[in-house]
Amino acid sequence: TATDSVQQKPRRKPLYVFEAPVRIWHWLHARSIVVLAITGYLIANPLPSIGGEASEHFMMGYLRMIHFIAGYVFAIGFAVRIYWGFVGNKYSRELLYLPVWRGSWWRDLFEEVKYYSFLRREAPHSDAHNALAQTAMWFFNTLLGLFMIISGFALYGEGLGLGSWADTWFGWAIPLFGGSQQLRMLHIFGMWLMITFAIIHIYMAIRADIMGKQSSVSAIISGWRTYRD
Repeated sequence: TATDSVQQKPRRKPLYVFEAPVRIWHWLHARSIVVLAITGYLIANPLPSIGGEASEHFMMGYLRMIHFIAGYVFAIGFAVRIYWGFVGNKYSRELLYLPVWRGSWWRDLFEEVKYYSFLRREAPHSDAHNALAQTAMWFFNTLLGLFMIISGFALYGEGLGLGSWADTWFGWAIPLFGGSQQLRMLHIFGMWLMITFAIIHIYMAIRADIMGKQSSVSAIISGWRTYRD
């Protein structure tokens, strides 16, 4: 019978997609963004002044120190993630490029757009990141992440002084983007873009886990993609 044929249909085996370095980077990356966003906002919009002797308070200094430490974590993690994209499995490379030359990739992208626009009932199948997720990750994690690192260290170099390592390596970004204040505003705008992306990313991951046919949230924790079809 039809019921028997469905019951006898072999289930797909779990697939190991996200290797340990990718998962570790994902959660460190997420935590560093949270710390950077909170401290960065308070640096751009300082709290009201604290009464008393100024030498007894170092609140803004501690906020800047935490921001810089989180910035180092973000940048080092980004560099390690790019390296792992070359030496890891094929799924780890999806963050490095968009295969725009493939017709199947474009078809997957349009089908994903239809699914998240509620024009398609069932989610298209994907082992790691689907085309829409890959596009978003490439723009907001790779390109925007690289810009935040360059702009952040360029602004950091102003505090370290002319001739410092940060000024030597990244100081060129200040005149390129129209000056220190302009680069600072673009850096803050980049923070809001990352926050917006994080909110949408969390929504889409949870929605895919509930309505899709493969695991999503648990996959980035265990590394294994499981299937319900």
